[in-house]
Amino acid sequence: MSGPAAGTARADATTDVVCLGESMVTFLPSQPGRLADVPSFGRGIGGAESNVACALAAAGHRAAWVGRVGADGFGDHLVETIGGYGVDTSAVRRDPVRPTGIYFRTATDRGAGAHEVAYYRAGSAASAMSPANVPYEEVFAGSVLHLSGITAALSADCLELLRHLTAPRPGRPLVSFDVNHRPHLWRGGDATVLLELARRCDLVFVGEDEAEEAWGIVGAEAIRAALPEPGVVVVKRGSAGATVFSGLRPGPRSSNAGGAENTPASRSREGGEAEVVTQVPALRVDVVAAVGAGDAFAAGFLSATLRGLPVRDRVRHGHLMAAAVLTVPGDLTEPPARDHADRLVALDDEAWGRLRLGPGWTAADRAPEEVRTP
Repeated sequence: MSGPAAGTARADATTDVVCLGESMVTFLPSQPGRLADVPSFGRGIGGAESNVACALAAAGHRAAWVGRVGADGFGDHLVETIGGYGVDTSAVRRDPVRPTGIYFRTATDRGAGAHEVAYYRAGSAASAMSPANVPYEEVFAGSVLHLSGITAALSADCLELLRHLTAPRPGRPLVSFDVNHRPHLWRGGDATVLLELARRCDLVFVGEDEAEEAWGIVGAEAIRAALPEPGVVVVKRGSAGATVFSGLRPGPRSSNAGGAENTPASRSREGGEAEVVTQVPALRVDVVAAVGAGDAFAAGFLSATLRGLPVRDRVRHGHLMAAAVLTVPGDLTEPPARDHADRLVALDDEAWGRLRLGPGWTAADRAPEEVRTP
C-alpha cells in the first residue's frame, strides 16, 4: 500500500477531509405510516458522504464534498444546504441532462419490517460520475479521502471510479472507506466487489451485520482476516459497541495503542507487525430516529483521527457523534461542542458505561454527570 500509514493524515493538505459520493433530496414523512397513507412530506438532504462532510464541518474541520447533481432546483437545494454547513462544494459538478436523485421514506427504523424507501435515482447525475469527469485535483486535496460502497453500486462507471480512486499511488491521501452495503442497490449485482475495494483502502468501517449479508463473513476476527491490508479496520457491532484492529507502529502513531477500554490485546500480524485490538462499548441512547448514525460515527472517528487521538478515544467520539444524530429526527444535527465531547470521552470506563444520552444532551452547558441517568 503506497498511501499514508494507517491513522496518519497528510499534513500538507489544504483540506482535512474530502468526501465523494451521491447526495439526494430526501422527503421525510409528516406522520408515521405507509408511504401510501402519508399526506405530506418535508424536504431534507440525504447522502452518506455528504452527511460525513457536514458533520465534520460542523465539528470545526475543513471538509469538502465532491459530487454530481442535476442542473435543476433539487441540485441547487443540495449544493446550498450542504454549503450552509460550512462544507466546500466548489468541486460539485452540474449535469445538464441527468436529474438530481430524490427519495421518500417512512418514519420507521430502517431495520424495521414496515420501513419503506422509494428511490428515484436511476439515471441520476451522480450515477454518471466516472474516471473521465471527476476533478482529481480537488478529490486528492485533503488529508483524508472518504468514500463509501454506495457509490460503487450506482453504475459501472461509478464502480470504475472507486477502483481508480482506491488504487495505490504516490502521495495518495489516507483513504477511508465505509462499506455501507445497501442490499436494494445490489440486486442482480455482486456485492463482494465491496470487499475488493475495502482491501485497497487505509481505514475501513464495516458492520458485522453487513459483512455477513454481503460477504457471508461472520464475526470481527473473521472480518479482519478477510481485510488484512487496511491499517485500521473498524467493525461496528451494534449495541455491543465496536472492535478496532490497528497496527502498532513506532513514532507518533504509537498513540494507536489507545486501549480496549485501557487494556488493548496485541497479536502479531503477517510480517511480525504487532496489532492492537481495541474494544469499546456502545452508549445507551434514547433513540428518536435511527437514521444517519453510521455516517455520524464515521465523522466522529475521522475527526478524532485528524486530532491524533488514541483509538479508544476515536471510537468514543464516533459513538458520541452517532448519539447526537440518534436523538434528533433527521440525518444531521449540530454535534456536541468539542470540549463537551472531550469531557465525556475522558470518563473512566465505569462512568462511560453509566452514560445514557437522550434528546438535548449535546447542549454545551450539560456536564457529564448531568447527562448520566440511573
